[in-house]
Amino acid sequence: MGSEGPLPVRVHVSGFKKFHGVPNNPTDTIVSNLTEYIKRRGLPLPGGIAIASCNVIEAAGEAALPLLDLIAGEPADPEAPFADSSPADQVVWLHFGANGGASKFIIESQAVNEATFRSPDERGWQPQQLPIVPEDGGISHTRQSTCSIETIAKYLKNRGFDVAISDDADQFVCNYLYYHSLRLASLKGYKSLFVHVPLFSRIDEDTQMEFAASLLEALALTR
Repeated sequence: MGSEGPLPVRVHVSGFKKFHGVPNNPTDTIVSNLTEYIKRRGLPLPGGIAIASCNVIEAAGEAALPLLDLIAGEPADPEAPFADSSPADQVVWLHFGANGGASKFIIESQAVNEATFRSPDERGWQPQQLPIVPEDGGISHTRQSTCSIETIAKYLKNRGFDVAISDDADQFVCNYLYYHSLRLASLKGYKSLFVHVPLFSRIDEDTQMEFAASLLEALALTR
């Protein structure tokens, strides 16, 4: 039997609600409006890629695992067994977070196994130097995204977006979610990617919505 072409890609997209210092989180707007924006945009995504879900969650560590439970259809307990991923498609977990000090889009290449929050999350939790997943080892342990980050960044830069690659996901709820996401995605054979975006006062909403749509295109073209 010959090749039937690339496997379809299902993308689960997430963002956060407000958190300390950021009362209006741009990722809430981006993720809430992404599906409708793509429809109004009039330009279809590349064939074979689809948005499977869009979720905006509370900016709290306790909200991270229920989100992954929801989009994976698996128990949230990181010790629970996971079934093999289906060969019928590819799955990407795409997470957006806000960086109040950023002036460009930042693609996060990895997460570190350290829960250290500079301020309490939205449920009052403020861990310091705790391993996110103790069985992974110490707080210096990292997990890397298996997405083609360099190629994705190049595609987005060619589309006119100011993009940087980072290896520091900011040790707040963003890093906490990303580390769990990378770990669980690896167990299921999925991919995970986290992207920090600036506030709308730095890069306007229309540009950020177009960036999100272009990022989906990049994921399709680099599957």
